[in-house]
Order: sequence, then C-alpha cells, then structure tokens
Amino acid sequence: MNLDFLFNRQSVRKFKEDAVPTCDIKEMIKAASVAPSAKNVQNWHFVAVTQKDMIDKIAKAVEDKNASLAENITDEKMKTNFTKFLRFSTFFKNAPCVILVFTEDSYIPTGLDVLENINASNEDIELLKRANPAIQSIGSAIENLITAATAMDYGTCWMTSQNYAGKEIAKAVDFNKDGYFLAATIPVGRLEGEAKSPKKKELDEILTII
Repeated sequence: MNLDFLFNRQSVRKFKEDAVPTCDIKEMIKAASVAPSAKNVQNWHFVAVTQKDMIDKIAKAVEDKNASLAENITDEKMKTNFTKFLRFSTFFKNAPCVILVFTEDSYIPTGLDVLENINASNEDIELLKRANPAIQSIGSAIENLITAATAMDYGTCWMTSQNYAGKEIAKAVDFNKDGYFLAATIPVGRLEGEAKSPKKKELDEILTII
C-alpha cells in the first residue's frame, strides 16, 4: 500500500505567491468534512481567506493582542519570550491562503452523566473529560484537510500558537457563529524552497501490541 500522501506531509512555513484556486480549497474542505466525529456532531466551520489585505488584518490582530498582553507581563524573561516568538505565530501572512478552523465543544462524553449521577470521584470525572471527544473530532477534520492538501501538492502548517488572539481573529473576519471558537490556523500554498521535518519517534517507542 502506498502511503506517500501521509509520509510526504511536512510543516511548511515558506510559500510561493501562487494563488490557491477556489476549487482546490473546496476539495480540501470536502476532505475535512468527511472526517469522523463523535456521534457525528461535525462540530466544525472553516473560513478560507485568500484576500491579502484580510490575511494582513488577521496577522495585525495577533500582533496587537500580543502587544496588549505583553504590557501586563511583569516577569521580564516571560515578556521577552512571548514577544520574541511572535513571528512564529504570524508567518501565515506570507501564504496565499489561510484557513481558519473553528469548532465548538458542547459534546458531552458518553458516561459523564452517569458518573455525575452516582457521585463518582472528581478524578474519574476529569479523566473522562480529559479525552475530550469534541477536540478529537476537530483534530480528525484538520488532519484530513492537511493530508488532502499534501496530496494536491500544497504545503500547510497546523498552527495554534495564535489562539490567544482567537476572539480578535474571529472579529477580524466577522465570524460569530454561536458557541464556536478558533481551534487552529492553517496557511496553505505551494512550497517555497525546502521544508525540514523534525525526527519522529521510532515505532518501538510508541507501539504496544498485546
């Protein structure tokens, strides 16, 4: 079985200026939409941005929020690190397309009501919540999206470092679907230069067969 479409995926941070056609964007989102989700809740909404001025507006929202938060940081080392790495949260502005992935997490894990009803321990309740099927669901959709993009010869990067500006980003693109919040930002475009992936763990380190 040829799984190159999986193994060829890399986190891309440099993009060519070539536009991403609407038909290609729709194919990526279609792939995302068929991902499995807990009880088929399909708790996702995608906002694809291709207008350069709007992408710049999103980046500005992140930059402004970073500066606003930094003003209140009293630990100088923390402040320096937080502002220094801003560029890693805004490099998406150089991509010809940015897909904002929104989700909601109202899904109630199976068995939670039972545990609460029988007064189970907080440890057991928190352990069940920790698996968070809603976030697993949006993760599967994002994986489908970036895998489809790779198969279509596009580079992507699964970004979450700017989520502290999620409300500001949603406002920048006028997205206000009730209960939804920003889960990830995915820049999309043709790869510029070479992408380098960090070494992955060996199979023996991550697999147990019983």
